[in-house]
Amino acid sequence: ECGEETALLESLEGKRGVPRLKPPFPAVVGAFQSPTILNNTETLSSIPVILRKGGPWYAELGPAKNGGTRLMCVSGHVNKPGVYELPMGFPLMRLINEVCGGVRNGKKLKAVIPGGSSSPALKAEECDIPLDFDSLAKAKTMAGSGGLVILDEDTDIVAVALRTIKFYAHESCGWCIPCREGTAWIRKILARFHEGGGQQSDIDLVGELANNMLGRTFCPLGDAAAMPIAAFVQKFRDEFEAYLNRSRSVHPVAELALV
Repeated sequence: ECGEETALLESLEGKRGVPRLKPPFPAVVGAFQSPTILNNTETLSSIPVILRKGGPWYAELGPAKNGGTRLMCVSGHVNKPGVYELPMGFPLMRLINEVCGGVRNGKKLKAVIPGGSSSPALKAEECDIPLDFDSLAKAKTMAGSGGLVILDEDTDIVAVALRTIKFYAHESCGWCIPCREGTAWIRKILARFHEGGGQQSDIDLVGELANNMLGRTFCPLGDAAAMPIAAFVQKFRDEFEAYLNRSRSVHPVAELALV
């Protein structure tokens, strides 16, 4: 899982992308045993304006304790997907309707993945919310990477869950048993479910597997894989149950980008 900072360092050194034991932290012992600072591009993009106008000015752009701006990478079923720099606390529905031109083809909103594929989805009725760390945490999700995926009323949530767990099963380094085995088994169960071979007990089993992964892995990838799956099962159980009465998916999400 080379998104974790120390696994990334291992990859840069030509090794297998497995997280390192911390401490020592990268700022002390990083790439090639030298002190290394790791930042994402969003952090670096904020530096010039902070240097020009100062930290207090930048902090005032958002709500208290959640100041500054955020790069919102919006994909999915909207008319104007893209990357938008907006103040922290910008309303989610305003982002969808005003900035992104609304849900595509005039359809209704079903759900939003608010912070990348690891963040639990918000149902449409939960989306009247500011996009800041505290507000999203209160809604039992997270701002995460700032990658928002907009899902319209025709979206097949089971297919989205399957695509999500396929990604994490592929990205798992295999070091920790809960992550390695959990992602593999959830992927197998959801694939069988999606193909029309699911059973009633599979719904609870997927939720149990996801919940048993939480907090039991060396790096955050195990949690990142488990949190969205647990939320899909909890919030959209009716869609999983509907699969028991049909043989195959009717709303594929091949074009949907999970950021």
